[in-house]
Amino acid sequence: MDGGNETDVTYFILVGFSEHPKAQVIFFCFLLMSYLITLIGNSLILFLIHYDSRLHTPMYFFLSNLSFLDICYTSSSVPQVLINCLVKIPSISLGQCLAQMCAGLYFGVAECLLLAVMAYDRCIAIGDPLRYSVRMSSQLCLKLAVASWVTAFLLTVVPTLTMPLEFCGHHMINHFSCELLAILKRACNDLKFYEWLMMATSSLTLLAPFTFILSSYGRILRAVLKMHSAEGRKKAFSTCSSHITVVVIFYGTAISAYMIPQDKASQDQDKIISLLYGILPPMLNPLIYSLRNKDVKEALRKLMGEKNIS
Repeated sequence: MDGGNETDVTYFILVGFSEHPKAQVIFFCFLLMSYLITLIGNSLILFLIHYDSRLHTPMYFFLSNLSFLDICYTSSSVPQVLINCLVKIPSISLGQCLAQMCAGLYFGVAECLLLAVMAYDRCIAIGDPLRYSVRMSSQLCLKLAVASWVTAFLLTVVPTLTMPLEFCGHHMINHFSCELLAILKRACNDLKFYEWLMMATSSLTLLAPFTFILSSYGRILRAVLKMHSAEGRKKAFSTCSSHITVVVIFYGTAISAYMIPQDKASQDQDKIISLLYGILPPMLNPLIYSLRNKDVKEALRKLMGEKNIS
């Protein structure tokens, strides 16, 4: 598999769990189940928001964007990983690998920005409820959603396409998919500037939206504490609980995967954490919003023909 230092690389072999057959079987079953839950759950959220007019609000407009994004995010890599679990030599062409890497970066950053937009929406809804419908107009919601998608493209795809990657030597990548850090390790040209740029971009796309979210919830907390009604406080916390849970899961796995320095002695652990970052949030998001959100549960019961809402 080692083509020598002067041989240009045209494909990669993704190691994954191929060296541990028993673990790979368990991994395949877990990944397939997670992917199906992600597809079914997020598709159901999209359908319910379209189906029930009570969900035609800014909050659920952004939630529909999040569900669509999660479907795209997992579909950009998981099907290929599942196929690789079933073949003896899990290979991928250089072009497919770079496309998968760009897609993963794009959808991951878009989710960071979209979660920040959703925090802003909750901040306006609780901090200025009387003018909420005016301030969060459908036109503004559309602009914020488009801005999230376009900004993510400019921060990820454009820099990646301009990165002068040159690959030589062996074809092995110790990962399940074409993840950025794993790909950069296989480059044979000097990428110190781009590695520095990647760290700066990671800080910008992870920490800046996260700081904005914390700031938004600080304002929400101050607004809630000023409420005189216990029922009003309970309702305010209820509308934010789902989003807070999603933010904690997403940023917890993202920071573990990309912001904490990796230990060379624990590469298997690092790639599992990176995989969980791409699998857990998209799978859990629809479960969180359906189990903790009264409006979504009522829409689901209406769809199933249930008249009695407990």
